[in-house]
Amino acid sequence: MIELRNLTKRFGDFTAVDHLDLTIGTGEFFGLLGPNGAGKTTTISMMSTVLLPTEGEILIDGHRLDRKASAQKRKLSVITQEYSMRQDMNMLEVMEYQGRLYRLPRKQIREKTEELLEFAGLAEYRRRTVRHLSGGMKRKLMICRALLIEPEILLLDEPTAGMDALSRRQMWSLLRKVNSDKMTIVLTTHYIEEAQALCNRVALINRGQLQKLDAPEALIRELGAWAVDETSDNDLVTRYFHDREDAIAFLSAAGEQAALRATTLEDVFVVCAGRKL
Repeated sequence: MIELRNLTKRFGDFTAVDHLDLTIGTGEFFGLLGPNGAGKTTTISMMSTVLLPTEGEILIDGHRLDRKASAQKRKLSVITQEYSMRQDMNMLEVMEYQGRLYRLPRKQIREKTEELLEFAGLAEYRRRTVRHLSGGMKRKLMICRALLIEPEILLLDEPTAGMDALSRRQMWSLLRKVNSDKMTIVLTTHYIEEAQALCNRVALINRGQLQKLDAPEALIRELGAWAVDETSDNDLVTRYFHDREDAIAFLSAAGEQAALRATTLEDVFVVCAGRKL
């Protein structure tokens, strides 16, 4: 279990994360959502000990996490937004380098590497250098590298950024398989449909503060399960309804430029944040 208690990070006069309290259960797929500058990456950076909190603390299974807590840090593996791999290494070399950093036995590195590359559908490309991999393949390799050390917690900071729709769906499938083994995953993403498809619960944060916390389906029900989009004077206005009959009645009285659809988590985000991504 991960606990964020009064977690705060300031950079001079700017508060990036503002007294954030969260509890993330073991084996949970948890999403951090918010507009640019909301504090998502800063939160992940503190959870990975890249940044230290100005105030508050992070607990993993009841033990305080800091840079000296090696036992707690070994439970974590992080995948950043950037491709952090040497371009002249092939997949096997990337994995071996990671294993040596963590002092894993060579036999274990070789066996686990083959298992993970097969798991991610990358085995036939094992000797291809990083510079010749597609963006999706690089992201998958970063997942494999993170899993090599058999972490209990996987921190993902926008892992599908820049990927096309097909590659993104492939990554979703891979992450579901990882989570099915009861690994705790914390995800930040700007793709709201990604959080809706993957996460058990999501936290909506803005300006470093928690605004909403619940399962995607519960947040959608709270706003209204049905939405009517109405276009007028080049502006789009959306109204939300808890009952489909009420939505249909409104639609019947609206103009030709109105349409009925199911409400999504992005609608919740837009209403909560007050702006679109």
